[in-house]
Amino acid sequence: MRQIFKSLPSTPLAQGRFEMELWSGRGLYDAVIRDGLLAAKRSVWIATANVKELYVERPGLRRGVGSIVAAFDELAARGVELRLLHAELPSRPFRAAFDRSRRLVAGALERRHCPRVHLKAVIVDGSRLYLGSANLTGAGLGIRSDDKRNFELGFVTEDFELLDRVQSLYQELWDGKPCAGCALRAICPDPGPA
Repeated sequence: MRQIFKSLPSTPLAQGRFEMELWSGRGLYDAVIRDGLLAAKRSVWIATANVKELYVERPGLRRGVGSIVAAFDELAARGVELRLLHAELPSRPFRAAFDRSRRLVAGALERRHCPRVHLKAVIVDGSRLYLGSANLTGAGLGIRSDDKRNFELGFVTEDFELLDRVQSLYQELWDGKPCAGCALRAICPDPGPA
C-alpha cells in the first residue's frame, strides 16, 4: 500500500512530495517494531510522550514474546546506539525491567526527560522513520492482539529529506536547545543548558 502524499503548504518543517507507507493495527507493529527497531544495525532514536513496558516478538523465547527492555539490551550488546526522549516518567514495570539490565543502567540506553515532548517518532539507522500517533506502550506499539490494541495511525518512510529534518529536530530537543527559554524549565526533571 505505497502512496505518495503531498505535505500541507503551511508545514514549516518539510514541504514537497514524500514516499511513505501508512500503517495501522498489526501492520504498524510489523513496520515500526519488527522490521524497524528490532532489525536496527547502528542506531534507534525514539521520541514518545509515554513509556510503558511492552512486549515484542522474540522467536528464541519459549512463549515467543519478551520485554522491549530485553530487546534494547540485546541491541546495545550488538553496539546499537539507543536514545529515548520522553515526556512522562516511564511506568514502574518498564523501570523495573530497565533496572535489571546492567548494560542499560550503565548508559547504553540514553534517556532525556522533557515534559513538552508529545511527538511520536522512531528513527532506525538514520534511514527509516516512523511518525504517528502511537506511544512506546503495549497498546500503542506492542504485540497486543487487535481487540486490545489502540487505534493508531502512522507513516513509515525512508525519504532522505524528511529523515534529515526530523533527525535535526530530534537532535535540537536532545541537546536542550529550546530549554533556555522554556516556560516549564522550573518544573522540568532534566533541563538542558540555560
